[in-house]
Amino acid sequence: MIDVSIESVGLIAPGLHGWKQSTPVLRGEAPFQPLPLPPLKPAMLKPNERRRTTQTIKLALEVSDDALSQRSKQPELLSVFASSNGDLDVINQICSALTLDDRPVSPTQFHNSVHNAPAGYWSIATGYQQVSTSIAGLEGTFAAGLLEAAVLTKTENKKVLLVAYDLPAPDPLREVITVNDTFAASLLISHKSESGDKLADLKLRLKPDLSESRMQHSLMEAKRVATPAARSLPLLEALALKRHASMCVPYLPDMKLSIECIPC
Repeated sequence: MIDVSIESVGLIAPGLHGWKQSTPVLRGEAPFQPLPLPPLKPAMLKPNERRRTTQTIKLALEVSDDALSQRSKQPELLSVFASSNGDLDVINQICSALTLDDRPVSPTQFHNSVHNAPAGYWSIATGYQQVSTSIAGLEGTFAAGLLEAAVLTKTENKKVLLVAYDLPAPDPLREVITVNDTFAASLLISHKSESGDKLADLKLRLKPDLSESRMQHSLMEAKRVATPAARSLPLLEALALKRHASMCVPYLPDMKLSIECIPC
């Protein structure tokens, strides 16, 4: 078992634009209206850097800023960036270019295609130079990212920012990759302590043969299964409700991540 604490949360998705605006929806106090996201313009990037980035990078940076803006700057913040398949739009563009006679692959696209590109832009934008991990785990990506962040904060005794994000796969990748929605969540995680400056404590355990936790609201449940990053929704709901709850999220084919959320 691993015990950690959650200090702040970020959330960006259609109908859930920012943790503050999303909290009433997750509590059931406001209707869920999955309206399209406005253009993503992460304030932490300078305009010339923003022009070179992709929607995936902008999504990761905007949701990271949502969590970090709720806390003062951390001098030694570590990070974990978790995406099930990376930047599928850029991958599709590069693969399409390779089918043409002159193979006109853009250097900028090639630069942005690597899995840790969002982490790199985040480091440039924030000035953080501590350890950063970029991870992928298909349907188990959120669980893998949360476990990585929890282990990091325990072993390094520093706060860790977890950023989980996915965008829909373009055609023809959509035929083989089941990422059908835009979703990003971020959690500022710290070593469990007696400090009152936190939202909740988490107890993490790996367990076999458990069913995934589901959302009661049908539209929210559709969003949860539409993209791997949205497997975080049961935890986000518990955090919004400030409710003691236990849930399971997918990790490995024969293993789930059990999360007990204890509000503070």
